[in-house]
Amino acid sequence: MKMYHLKNQLPIKTTQEIAWRFLSNPKNLGSITPKEVEFKILNISKDGDTYAGQIIEYTIRLSRFMRVNWVTEITHCQAPNYFIDEQRFGPYKFWHHQHWLSMENGHLVMHDEITYAMPFGWI
Repeated sequence: MKMYHLKNQLPIKTTQEIAWRFLSNPKNLGSITPKEVEFKILNISKDGDTYAGQIIEYTIRLSRFMRVNWVTEITHCQAPNYFIDEQRFGPYKFWHHQHWLSMENGHLVMHDEITYAMPFGWI
């Protein structure tokens, strides 16, 4: 299985507590997802802040004619520093997504790392 890795970081001009409150609320996922994906939450296992074991079900648009259901689980969560979500059912063969907040040289930085494998092997 060929694995791909995306890594990005973004400085944020707010406090870690405010950033964490926003990022750790699953209802805000749609506002930080590109509009063309048409991200829609179907169900959250328990409303409120992110926690380990939380299940989130949603749909996304992969193409003009294809919508898919996606289920992820929050596998690790340490407020206000990081959480990790992993795909349980969905469009990828493998999906592991890390969200980190850290102070660096007096500035808040959001780190985003995704490790994934495409479905259908060589296609």
